[in-house]
Formats: sequence, structure tokens, C-alpha cells
Amino acid sequence: MAESLQFQILSDLDIVMARVEGRNMARELGFGVIDQARIATAISELSRNVMLYAGRGMVTLRPIETPQRRGLEIVCADSGPGIADVNMVMREGYSSRRGLGMGLPGTRRLMDEFEIRSRPGEGTVITARKWLR
Repeated sequence: MAESLQFQILSDLDIVMARVEGRNMARELGFGVIDQARIATAISELSRNVMLYAGRGMVTLRPIETPQRRGLEIVCADSGPGIADVNMVMREGYSSRRGLGMGLPGTRRLMDEFEIRSRPGEGTVITARKWLR
């Protein structure tokens, strides 16, 4: 099985690197091209949010396995300002003025599992998983 990868997100180049390596990992794990694109897009969106709202953070990509299935997990963590109202940012149609993409609800739709832990003033950790079909 592929090894875990970790990327410090400080610039657009870091976002591109995480996206490319995430797609490569998805391919190695046996995901089809559509799911590879979904995973790469989710990595881009989450990493871009780190840059926009926290300035810096970490993205970890890891293969995951249970007795029943295999998949890929994305963990995106920052020590930024946090999200004051997680329910609001997860509403369809919500947009911050700084947002560029599909937002967190769109990213959630791309993945099979999606969790946010955030505390104002302490940062945010988002974990997303995609399972092989």
C-alpha cells in the first residue's frame, strides 16, 4: 500500500504539489479516473481554503483500510482563525467574499465522508475520505 504523504501549504505551488500527489496516490490505490479527479479537486479546494483563511497549514494524504474496504483519507489542518459557524459555511449556496471555488459543501459532495473540527482562534481540521467502490 502507498505511504502517507504530508505537504506544508504555504503557496500555490504547494497546493499544486498536493493535488498532483493526491491524484497519483488515488491511481496507485486503484481509483478510477473520475474518482481521481474528485479527490484531486477536494485536495485543491481544502488547500486553497488554508491559504485564503489561515495563511498556512498542512495537508496529509494517507491510504486507509478496514477489513471491508480501502480508500484514501485527506486531513487538512491549520492554526488559523477557525470557523465561527460551521453549520453556516456548510449550507448550500453559502459563499464568503474571499471564496474562489465550490466551497466546503461542494467538497463534501465529492467525498464519501467529511468531518470538520474547528474552534475560533485555534484553527480547523477537516478530514475527508473516499472509498474504493
